[in-house]
Amino acid sequence: MKSEKEKMLSGELYLASDKTLSNDRFQARQLLKALNNERPGDNEHTYNIVKKLFNRVGKDFGLEPPFFCDYGYNISVGDQVFFNFNCVLLDITPIKIGNRSMFGPGVHIYSATHPLDAKTRSSLLEFGKPVTIGDDVWVGGGAIICPGVNIGDRSIVAAGAVVTRDVPTDVIVGGNPARIIKDIDQKEKMA
Repeated sequence: MKSEKEKMLSGELYLASDKTLSNDRFQARQLLKALNNERPGDNEHTYNIVKKLFNRVGKDFGLEPPFFCDYGYNISVGDQVFFNFNCVLLDITPIKIGNRSMFGPGVHIYSATHPLDAKTRSSLLEFGKPVTIGDDVWVGGGAIICPGVNIGDRSIVAAGAVVTRDVPTDVIVGGNPARIIKDIDQKEKMA
């Protein structure tokens, strides 16, 4: 029989109140408290805390506290990733972020979700859907990335967008729900 943690990690219905999972969240909260109370400019210490918290963290990682997550061990980020102030990652299943991706203030990424039918939801069961964000992605402030979404390389998510569906490569999306606003021609020069 699978443990609640094994069910959670595989995207099955599970009980978050499980003792092991509660302990895992508590350990993450302790690391988050240390991270969020960091002295400004102590990048090396911040990086060391994040390395303990995340499954994988690449080189030249940047983060402006406060930052929040459920477990941390389901978060993997590539090189040169940056999170601005007040980002939230609900990581009950994997959240994978490619190289050189940037997140504005108040970005939320959710892999956690709940059953649609009220009877199952009232049993306190929940589940997750992994989120994958490619290389060179820019997510504007206040955007929300919903469970199960994949964002393609070099795409831009406009500030305040609510991304409920996959985003292809080389596009700008915005709105609620987010829709493609424009294709990005990678040969265009910045004005």
